[in-house]
Amino acid sequence: MTATRDSYDALASAHADVVSSALDDRPLDHALFATFAELVRQGGNGPVADVGCGPGRVTILLSRLGLDAFGIDLSPGMLELARRTYPELRFDEGSMLALDLPDASLGGVLAYYSIIHVPWDQRPQVFAEFHRVLTPGGVVMLVFQVGEEKVHRDEFLGEAISLDFYRQQPHEVAELLRAAGFDLWMTAVREPQDAEKTPQGYVIARKP
Repeated sequence: MTATRDSYDALASAHADVVSSALDDRPLDHALFATFAELVRQGGNGPVADVGCGPGRVTILLSRLGLDAFGIDLSPGMLELARRTYPELRFDEGSMLALDLPDASLGGVLAYYSIIHVPWDQRPQVFAEFHRVLTPGGVVMLVFQVGEEKVHRDEFLGEAISLDFYRQQPHEVAELLRAAGFDLWMTAVREPQDAEKTPQGYVIARKP
């Protein structure tokens, strides 16, 4: 995960305006954030972790939906940007592979385009961590690019990076969540728009 952290540190420093841009062009995502928020309230309304929060642009949306939301990210650079932009919110450094959180302490977990950097064989560990930290009735929402390939990028906007992107198949993600102990609530696929190269996947599940 070191290369992922260092790459996002570089992007936060050199391209803060790009990585922290708004999500005004994603109405489906906004609608599903609202649905996620309502499901969290139904399940007990505990704190919500935006895991892989980056510059906090989704964390603040969850907060504005009335959730007790905070962000977790590997990248100190991204966290510095998030804290500077949204000083009223909490942002912690950490890895989704080993969350520094008590068992059954969260009402929700959102991973918005963050499992895309997790090697496929490590997904069971990640989903087991999500299950561990969620209270019974807690909700997890995952968003990712759909596909079967691994893509590597070593440049973005002229910046040297080293990022691996692991595409996901919604049915595989669903089965892995079931194996981790979740009940599936929804899976959906949206067709690519604008500069997107792949369909986009959405999965929501609940801890019994």
